Amino acid sequence: MKLRRSERMVVISNYLMNNPYKLTSLGYFADKYESAKSSISEDIAIIKKAFQQASIGEIETLAGASGGVIFRPGMAESEAKEVLEYLREQLAQGDRILPGGYLYFSDLLSSPKVLRNIGRIIANSFRYEKIDAVMTVATKGVPLANAVASVLDVPFVIVRRDLKVTEGSTVSINYASSSSNRIEKMFLSKRSLKPNSRVLIVDDFLKGGGTVVGMTSLLKEFDCDLVGVAVLADNKQERDLDLTYKSLLTVSKLDTKTNDVQVDLGNILD
Repeated sequence: MKLRRSERMVVISNYLMNNPYKLTSLGYFADKYESAKSSISEDIAIIKKAFQQASIGEIETLAGASGGVIFRPGMAESEAKEVLEYLREQLAQGDRILPGGYLYFSDLLSSPKVLRNIGRIIANSFRYEKIDAVMTVATKGVPLANAVASVLDVPFVIVRRDLKVTEGSTVSINYASSSSNRIEKMFLSKRSLKPNSRVLIVDDFLKGGGTVVGMTSLLKEFDCDLVGVAVLADNKQERDLDLTYKSLLTVSKLDTKTNDVQVDLGNILD
C-alpha cells in the first residue's frame, strides 16, 4: 500500500498508539507502505518529536538487525494533577464514608473516562519497568487492573477469595485480613501466571495492607517477581504494615461518627 508521507505518518502514529510497548522493525513499515527504510526512519523522527512535545508518549529507536521502534504512552504531569485533583474532590465528601472505614467510589470506577485516566497515570509511573502481567483481587480492583493492563498492553490476572470451579486447578494461601481481623484464603488459577513473570499489583483501596501482602505471597508460589504495587487510595490512619507502594490519593482523616474525611494527593507523581 503506497502512501504519501503525510498519510504514512498518520497510520504509523495510529499503529504505535494501538501497539504500546511492542518492538516493531522499520522493515515492517517499509514493506507495508512500500517505502524505503530511510523514509520510514525520517517519519519516525518527526512523529517522535511531535509525541514528545504533546506529552503523548515517547518513542525509543533501537539500532541493529533486531532493532526497531517502541512506543511508551505518556501523560503530562499537569494533566495527571488535574485528574488527581478531580478524584480528590470527589472522594473528599462525607457522604462517601462507608462502615468499617472505607470510601464509596464505585461510581468513579464505572466511568470509562475516569478509569482510562487512572490507567494512564499508573502505567506512566511504571513505564520503564518490564511488566508481564497486572494482578488484582476480585472484585473492585478488576476495572482498575483492566485499565492499567490495557495501557501497558499486558494480561491481567484476578486473585479470588472464593474457589471457582471455572478456574481449574488453583494455588491457595492463607493471609491475615486487616479488615476482618482474621485469617482468610485467596486463590489463583495455576494457568494465570508463567514462572519468572514480572507482575504489577493494582488495587482500589489499601487499608491495613493484608490483601496486598497475600498477593505478594502468591507471587512467590508462582516463582514470579513483584515489580511494584499501585493503589487508587490508601487509608493512612489504618495502615499497619510496612509496604512500599504508589498511591494516587491518601485518606489522611476518616471519621465515621462525624462524616469528616480528608483526602490528599498520594505519591504516584513523586
